[in-house]
Amino acid sequence: MSTLSQMIIQADWDAPDNVRTLITTRVGGYSHPPYKSFNLAMHVGDDPQNVAQNRTKLKELLPSEPKWLNQIHSSRIIDAADTDPQLDADGSITTQKNIVSVVMTADCLPVLICNRQGSAVAAVHAGWRGLLEGIVEQAAEQLLKLSACQREDIRVWLGPAIGPNNFEVGEDVRQAFLAQARHRGGYHYELIDQCFSEHTKTSDGQNKYLADIYQLARVRLSATGVDNISGGHYCTYSEADKFYSYRRDGVTGRMASMIWIE
Repeated sequence: MSTLSQMIIQADWDAPDNVRTLITTRVGGYSHPPYKSFNLAMHVGDDPQNVAQNRTKLKELLPSEPKWLNQIHSSRIIDAADTDPQLDADGSITTQKNIVSVVMTADCLPVLICNRQGSAVAAVHAGWRGLLEGIVEQAAEQLLKLSACQREDIRVWLGPAIGPNNFEVGEDVRQAFLAQARHRGGYHYELIDQCFSEHTKTSDGQNKYLADIYQLARVRLSATGVDNISGGHYCTYSEADKFYSYRRDGVTGRMASMIWIE
């Protein structure tokens, strides 16, 4: 029998008491291999009845049904209180109490954001494409506007993602981030470059790199003046007993990272 501490994680960060978080692991659900066992995604080939049971079990820990998104690796962020089901987006934001913002991941980076006042929260799905398109910066800017807080009031927590020793990317990904840094006047160019370490070569001589998705997010946020950033200590790829990993397993489930105002 799985304990609650095995099933979920809570963000360890400098957030006000009325901001609540819940991050699921792969433990404690009804799904069978290869989705064993707490898969929350309907789109990965799992038995819908098992997923529904998992979601029902999750809802017992929440004030309301999470705002499930159809994630498309975009930079679109919506109002979590929107009543339309399954909107195409990769983040949601709200200032309303007991509205649960949620993103699902299995290697990509879940980012939870709030302000010091506890009056606004957001959840963002940030793979490398979303990071490149600026989804974490956009979420911070939207939170600033919604809550009329100051930049130093923003708090960020980086949830379970693939770690820097396992996230292999091609030269094209590295160059895309570096080109963007150059376009922005070279600001933080060297720090972005340090997020990639040469790893191996393909059969045709192309370089492969290990990318630090956590550090990429930190550098990008820091460039906008957001520096209160916590988390970034897990690796979904290497912690197979705790997390799903698309890179590791291919066919697999998804975890959920949630945030709300109590």
